[in-house]
Amino acid sequence: MSTAIPPSFAEFGTSLAFTEQALTEVLVKHLAQRSVEPGTWYALKLIGSGSPAVPRVELEARLGRSRTLTADSAAQALARLDADGLIHGDSEVSLTPEGAAFFADLRAHVFEATARLLGQFDPSDIETTIRTLQAVTQRALEEED
Repeated sequence: MSTAIPPSFAEFGTSLAFTEQALTEVLVKHLAQRSVEPGTWYALKLIGSGSPAVPRVELEARLGRSRTLTADSAAQALARLDADGLIHGDSEVSLTPEGAAFFADLRAHVFEATARLLGQFDPSDIETTIRTLQAVTQRALEEED
């Protein structure tokens, strides 16, 4: 005996994939206006969201799992940020004051596109979507182990 799959379950992965593709294209174009590579944005976002520093091993592992970076290119992105004076630290990485200012400015720039795309929705719907995606991500990671 099989259980019927709700139509929303069947559409979830496809909808998520197309949304991710479209949002990535918007992000890449928006970052290009500031001559910033997506890998740089991802690294700054992870470091800037850490409190107050992010373990380098964890940071490199998370960046290396992204669709656009490998372990080598993640390490290279961090080396560039370090050479540019935007981050510092060996075992734990944090933003320098210059890096924090750069990240704040870039985050505001990226938020313009985010606000334009999400502004049409009720904020509670967005919050529900975020909670759902975070829970699905957590469950998928747990099932990997």
